[in-house]
Amino acid sequence: MDFMSDNLSDGRSLRTFNVIDDYNREGLGIEVDLSLPSLRVIRTLEQMIEWRGQPAAIRCDNGPEYISGELINWAEKRRITLLYIQPGKPTQNAYIERFNRTARHEWLDLHLFDSVEQAQQLATEWLWLYNNERPHTAIGGVPPKQLLQAV
Repeated sequence: MDFMSDNLSDGRSLRTFNVIDDYNREGLGIEVDLSLPSLRVIRTLEQMIEWRGQPAAIRCDNGPEYISGELINWAEKRRITLLYIQPGKPTQNAYIERFNRTARHEWLDLHLFDSVEQAQQLATEWLWLYNNERPHTAIGGVPPKQLLQAV
């Protein structure tokens, strides 16, 4: 999981919270808002767990949302290991960094967002295409959902 930043057309800062599955590169979700504090991160992760099941571990950086007491306590209660990368070493979380680059190139940089709702809608549409139609060379030239169906 990782965060990205952008701006709305009126100049306000926009944040995205991106989560992928390292195994098949499936984008599990993109949450968009002006602010995404740790309790919002937890709520989003709970929704993903309800939909996909609980992971054994989650890889993340050392950002304030990830080292907060709320997230650490939540992970401990759920018996999920938080795997923190070393500060300044984004290559230790290379799959999400690659996902972020693709999201920036294919979604964020192509739009001027007038509202959070518009950005979230376009994120949802792009994520569906990313998972269902866009071929991924790292997984044999198929979309992540096609790889899941083959397993």
